[in-house]
Amino acid sequence: MQSNDVKRPFGISVRAWRSRLGISQEELAGRAGLHRTYICDVERGSRNVTLQSIEKLAQALEISVATLLTYPRESEAPGAGDFIPETLADILYVEDNESDVEMARLGLKSVTNRVHVVRDGKAALDFLFGTGEYANRKTAPRPQLILLDLNLPKIDGLEVLRRIKADTRTASIPVIVLTSSSRDRDLQASKRLGAETYIVKPVDLKNLTEVTPQLKLQWALLKTAAATQGQTPRNPARPS
Repeated sequence: MQSNDVKRPFGISVRAWRSRLGISQEELAGRAGLHRTYICDVERGSRNVTLQSIEKLAQALEISVATLLTYPRESEAPGAGDFIPETLADILYVEDNESDVEMARLGLKSVTNRVHVVRDGKAALDFLFGTGEYANRKTAPRPQLILLDLNLPKIDGLEVLRRIKADTRTASIPVIVLTSSSRDRDLQASKRLGAETYIVKPVDLKNLTEVTPQLKLQWALLKTAAATQGQTPRNPARPS
């Protein structure tokens, strides 16, 4: 395979994931510690990229290296892969406990979907509504699945859930409550507020795939037909 056969689909992948994140080339460059011209060349498919730069880009795009190297399909892009980023459901994971976050990252390491992690209730609402530190997300798509811990700083999880379900912009997003016990007394309150179901922590591939059929999300957590506005997924990615 010629180098151009790799550079072009890699550039398409970087551009696609950057667009999903709702950030500019300049912001991606800042996050990755690279020059904007470098990002521009990468997305045009005219730059040879080092492994170190690939790792920096993946971290800045909040995805794994493997996900970044699973190229989106484009008719004129030779070597393209088997998924379209626009059809994959983004996940918002709201958890302040670092050990739980790390365990979830290990448990979901084979998931192709992008998982955004925020550490408190205020950050979760800012992310969803494009306010505060996430004001740059005003035009970015919202996540299609929310994993929500209830014991959160700043704004507690039940209040976050109430606001999500009270707003027409977010009310239809499935919310999975995270709990340390199936006997948690807040589970009934979360159900009344509109949570779809719950997972006993830690989050991993097994317990997530057990509940996603209830949410009408296909594996690998593809958006529903309504969310993709009629797009038909081709060869959806499967967990390895």
